[in-house]
Amino acid sequence: MSNEPAPAPASAAAPFSRALLLEEFGVLPRLVERPVPVRAPGHTLVRMKAATVAHLDLNVLDGQFGILPELPSAPGTEGSGVVLASAVHPEGALVRVRGEGLGLSREGAWAEHVLVPDGAVEVMPEGIDATLACSYFSPVGTAWAAVHPVGRIEAGERVVVTGASGAVGAMAVQLAERAGAEVIGVVGRAAKLAHVPGAAKAVLADDLSRETVGGTVDVLIDTVGGAVLRDALALVRPRGRAALIGYTAGRELTVDLADFLLADVALLPVNMIHRGPEVAADVDRLLPDLASGALSLPYERYGMGELGEAVRRLRAGEVVGRAILDLG
Repeated sequence: MSNEPAPAPASAAAPFSRALLLEEFGVLPRLVERPVPVRAPGHTLVRMKAATVAHLDLNVLDGQFGILPELPSAPGTEGSGVVLASAVHPEGALVRVRGEGLGLSREGAWAEHVLVPDGAVEVMPEGIDATLACSYFSPVGTAWAAVHPVGRIEAGERVVVTGASGAVGAMAVQLAERAGAEVIGVVGRAAKLAHVPGAAKAVLADDLSRETVGGTVDVLIDTVGGAVLRDALALVRPRGRAALIGYTAGRELTVDLADFLLADVALLPVNMIHRGPEVAADVDRLLPDLASGALSLPYERYGMGELGEAVRRLRAGEVVGRAILDLG
């Protein structure tokens, strides 16, 4: 028998809550009002403040991911907010919510109030705001994994990062520079050249060649896939490494096996479903630098009624950094 106290009733002051409800794959979620959830045993009720709109979420909206929710359902795989009721987390604490199937096999973070398993809730340290709390783990963790355990980047190596103005790419640029590498950042449009961080040389994807990057490179960190990945692979020296993260520019890569074997470049997937727990402590050690601005994580903010514009810009490759839904 559980010793957990009885579920707390929803607040009488706020009986209804707004949510973005996905009712059909391939169609944008609809903004609706519905009752505030009642806390259940083993769960925490969170008043959400912010949530990310990521490419993973777009795959769910399109019905193109391996794990999909039963509809209707609120999407959103990562967010942050304040604990309203919980048996294990302090009320009033700012928390990050992610994992445990959030936005995939269960309702997600695109709602003003969410009821999530206790294990999907992590209390944030002092000095972290809601936007940073909801947005840092995935890009920083992915970039850390690509630079360190997967890419094994060492001081003095030359590194190309594609999608270098995006959240993961920009963070990979900064972490590779911290590791002592010379970094070339690749972007898809001229307007993004100025958003490549640090001292990295910025290059347009259409101009990618050994001449524009100054010869071969030791490591490729690719965040976009498609034709950009194909072209960038040609820059990697024999016995170099390519850390593969994303596929926003295309999900397929065709190789000539004879050329591939001759090139002798290791293709190394960065799978955060498996790597997330391994890099969590490393990511948390970077939080003070993220909060102070020593590491930059750019973002764009949208209201709940502006989801369509956030999705449009994300699909078009126009978003600089992360797209954040303001739920607060």
